Amino acid sequence: MGEHSPLSGNLLLVAFEGWTDAGNAATDVLRFVKSQGAYTQAYSADIDRYLDYQFTRPNIRTDRHGKRKIDYPSVTLYREKEKQEPIREGRLHLLVGAEPARRWKQFTTKMLAEIQRLDISAIVFLGALLADAPHTRPIMVQAESANEDLRHRFDIERSTYEGPVGYLTVLAHEAGQAGIPSITIWASVPHYAHGTPSPKATSALITKIEQLTGAEIAHGELDLQAAMWESALNALAEDDADMRGYLEQLEQARDTQDLPSANGESIAAEIEKYLRRKNDGHGSDQGTFE
Repeated sequence: MGEHSPLSGNLLLVAFEGWTDAGNAATDVLRFVKSQGAYTQAYSADIDRYLDYQFTRPNIRTDRHGKRKIDYPSVTLYREKEKQEPIREGRLHLLVGAEPARRWKQFTTKMLAEIQRLDISAIVFLGALLADAPHTRPIMVQAESANEDLRHRFDIERSTYEGPVGYLTVLAHEAGQAGIPSITIWASVPHYAHGTPSPKATSALITKIEQLTGAEIAHGELDLQAAMWESALNALAEDDADMRGYLEQLEQARDTQDLPSANGESIAAEIEKYLRRKNDGHGSDQGTFE
């Protein structure tokens, strides 16, 4: 990216577990980026007062010493350390964790204070939605922004969606009100594969981040996982005539129409379909960041 890119300088990647994280695709981006770089914890929110544990459950596990341990959900801001060969000009910080369930205004005030303390110049929000998309085709990735400079530079539009939103949208709106430009990237995850992580969607989100920011993130390992994921779904389809027939319908629909452009109307349509599917009882699993 050029010197005056609106996504240069200290950039923050944001993803929250929950209904905007189908197939864990968005939060897995941050897991992967964190594993590739040198990061230190800059802030950990006192998330207990903001969560509903009936909705966001703690996980119990056995550690390497054989002791039982409960992992509670968290929201953590990670700061990229200085290093000789950064993956982009400026630093790439990370904010990830469970979507808060209550006191969003209070939580947002705290988050913005920490974001401003790190002198963040722009934010990239990441989300993933369940969609009528075949796993055998490239993952559709769409972008939107409320910032005029970002829309002009990357030839994208403002979202036209009106209706219920997740915390991702709330923080993006308030960041813009505070003068921090942001762009939101959405990946479409095949709805019939919602019960497992979707490395193909994660890889597609990373590729879009690279295109927008000039970052160079080595994700060959992730691409290999994506190929294995696709092969596993192919095998399931081969053994299930109904699934195979449905997949062929999706492939035909995808191949006989142009990919939807990354504009506000297409993003709004995907969100509306996602919410309808969610109300029908379909959802996405959540993972633990650490």
